[in-house]
Amino acid sequence: MERYEAKAIEEKWQRIWREQRAFEVPNPGPGGLEPDARKTYVLEMLPYPSGELHMGHVRNYMLGEVVAHFRRRHGFAVMRPMGFDSFGLPAENAAIQEGTHPGDTTPRNIASIRTQMERMGWAIDWSRVLASHEPSYYRWTQWLFLRFFEKGLAYRKEAPVKWCPNDQTVLANEQVIDGRCERCGAEVEARSLEQWFFKITDYADALLDEMDLLEEWPERVLTMQRNWIGRSQGADVVFGIDDLDEDVEVFTTRPDTLFGATFFVLAPEHPFVPRLVAGTEHEAEVLDYVRRAAARSTVEREQKEKDGVFTGRHATNPVNGERIPIWVADYVLMEYGTGAIMAVPAHDERDYAFAERYGLEIRQVVAPADNSEVEGAYVAHTENEVLVNSGEFSGLAAPEGKNAIVESLASQGRGRATIRFRLRDWLLSRQRYWGCPIPVVHCDACGIVAVPDEDLPVLLPEVEEYLPKGRSPLAAAEDWVATTCPACGGPARRETDTMDTFVDSSWYFIRYADPQNDQAPFSRDIADYWLPVDQYIGGIEHAILHLMYARFFVKVMHDLGLVGFREPFARLFTQGMLYRDRAKMSKSKGNVISPDEYVERFGADAARLYLLFIGPVDQDAEWQDAGFEGVVRFLHRLWRIVLEQAEQPAVDPVPDTPLARKAHRTIAKVTDDIGRRFALNTPIAAVMELVNEIQRSPDDPAARFAAETAVSLIQPYGSHVAEELWERLGHSRLWEAPWPVADPALLEVETVEVVVQVNGKIRDRLHVSPDVPEDELVAMARASERVRSFLDGGEAVRTVVVPGRLVNFVT
Repeated sequence: MERYEAKAIEEKWQRIWREQRAFEVPNPGPGGLEPDARKTYVLEMLPYPSGELHMGHVRNYMLGEVVAHFRRRHGFAVMRPMGFDSFGLPAENAAIQEGTHPGDTTPRNIASIRTQMERMGWAIDWSRVLASHEPSYYRWTQWLFLRFFEKGLAYRKEAPVKWCPNDQTVLANEQVIDGRCERCGAEVEARSLEQWFFKITDYADALLDEMDLLEEWPERVLTMQRNWIGRSQGADVVFGIDDLDEDVEVFTTRPDTLFGATFFVLAPEHPFVPRLVAGTEHEAEVLDYVRRAAARSTVEREQKEKDGVFTGRHATNPVNGERIPIWVADYVLMEYGTGAIMAVPAHDERDYAFAERYGLEIRQVVAPADNSEVEGAYVAHTENEVLVNSGEFSGLAAPEGKNAIVESLASQGRGRATIRFRLRDWLLSRQRYWGCPIPVVHCDACGIVAVPDEDLPVLLPEVEEYLPKGRSPLAAAEDWVATTCPACGGPARRETDTMDTFVDSSWYFIRYADPQNDQAPFSRDIADYWLPVDQYIGGIEHAILHLMYARFFVKVMHDLGLVGFREPFARLFTQGMLYRDRAKMSKSKGNVISPDEYVERFGADAARLYLLFIGPVDQDAEWQDAGFEGVVRFLHRLWRIVLEQAEQPAVDPVPDTPLARKAHRTIAKVTDDIGRRFALNTPIAAVMELVNEIQRSPDDPAARFAAETAVSLIQPYGSHVAEELWERLGHSRLWEAPWPVADPALLEVETVEVVVQVNGKIRDRLHVSPDVPEDELVAMARASERVRSFLDGGEAVRTVVVPGRLVNFVT
């Protein structure tokens, strides 16, 4: 019998798909799709071209591959494009590591990644490809920036940055390791520079409230975004600063504890700190602390032991006139509230730890209604609290006391009820070379002036030295910087900051719909036809920045009349990470596996199948060569069994036999798993089981039908081998063939109810075949949405299975 030769088969079908433009889809219009055509938009997050793909990337793109094939064969016109997030720090760092220019490295990496993707045989519409570093794309990124600028949503102000004094450059957060520059090891400092921001805070309420539209997003992602936006009700309270005749405002959610404020704390980055200590004996010590604190990450500052430095100044508590000492401490962040807090150590753990360390007063001001006061100790908040040690407000219930104290402050002009957000405006400017130039000029007479639309794009100039040395690298391109003011015609200077790469990725998914448009970023009609994206796929690590920024961009574009939808992604799926040797697969850890070697030795289909068969796709998975080899053996077995059945005549109608019933049950299961449950690993196991049944009953009259069914169902996973076997069975163009439909009459089978528990509590009930294998039963239980919500991404330390009765996950 002819051997299964993966390489030859895959090259053949990739050539056919390319020649027939099999996966390209037209836009609506003459010669294109009908306005009411069944269509769907499937999209994975685009890659950084900072190197080659590894198996973790391949697993991610296989999710979109399966969904795209499944929907195409259900009669949908499927748009599944691909692009490259090719501006920004990842691409620039790749060039730095190679000692080359990003203008040379980036296109080469893009070509390499595209070759890898094509060798995987993915069903991608390459007619829509884009890369964010190409002028045809970033022209429209600049155009959108100008629309935000006109709307008052893009502005410039002074803001702190992390600075390497040795390299004379601004560092991104990820370039600071333990307070030092990752490249040279120098201790990082804080500096203030003029920076560009997007006013995302104007959309804080919309970003929160319109989560109601995101019914098919993971609750975990929505929770992360809610916490990041952090809407809080409370009060702004004004504290006077002794000797300076100035006020500093704090935001608190617990104004009822104001009488317990025994000291006052400013974040190191607070702009008032230098003025506060200027000319005092504490100035040098405080400013040195500020410099060191700026080098620490937010996580480090929140987790390390609380420390700070006294400023020598005092603030006046507006509720009782007490003078309380002012400290600077890095457990207070500018990202929260106002960057200043009233410290109430009796009822806040962080304040308590700080007060204990420095011997500051601890005063209880709320107590349980049925409990007594405790002197000098931390007392956690409880329900039904009443105020104590709070002057005229003592004895009031906490909610009543809160309102009464705020009203009193408001009458004195020292406070007001308010709502604040943790969310801060998006700092988008970078003092880096490899990014989209910001399209404004600076004129001494006119101020900041937008570059006219007809002069876009403002091209990124070519520079020999692209690493920043004390200023943005673009500032060294003096001929480029010097320009003419569009408003007055006088001399002007171009903006030398570039945009954060998250700006590029906040709208790319709309450009895919109309990528050749040179008159606008996209046609609204075409954008509204395809979007929002029906299925978006990507890592949970993008839950905050990319996904939040994309939502913000779409809301602004909707308000500008550019699009007719409010949310970019109707359905979101976040896949698990791929691990090797118990560590997340990444180049920095040196544990990546390139797909090239495995594709060369075993074929792309083996990699495609294994990376989804390895486990539930919403959970992390460990790469194991032994498992990969098992998939290779399955492909050889599938090849052999189907070719044997191809020699048998087709039987019509297919008789009702146990194998025919097994085939129909497999159709029903695979269809349900992919289409409804998004459980993309269990269909492979189901097809494997069907193939085993064919092998056991090769003479069953329905064996050929079962073989055709196995080939048809495995096609989204092993597309090359499936197309070849489909052709050997006498058919053609499986990628367009209708998805098989199970006959309800042949699905009747005895089922049993299996109870699914998490830590002994019932969370779901499954109705399954009594002979379902144990590993498949566990996979089905783990894939249950109800069960997943209680596992919350955690690992089960033990799984108890009673066949036909119970699955219990112990976490």
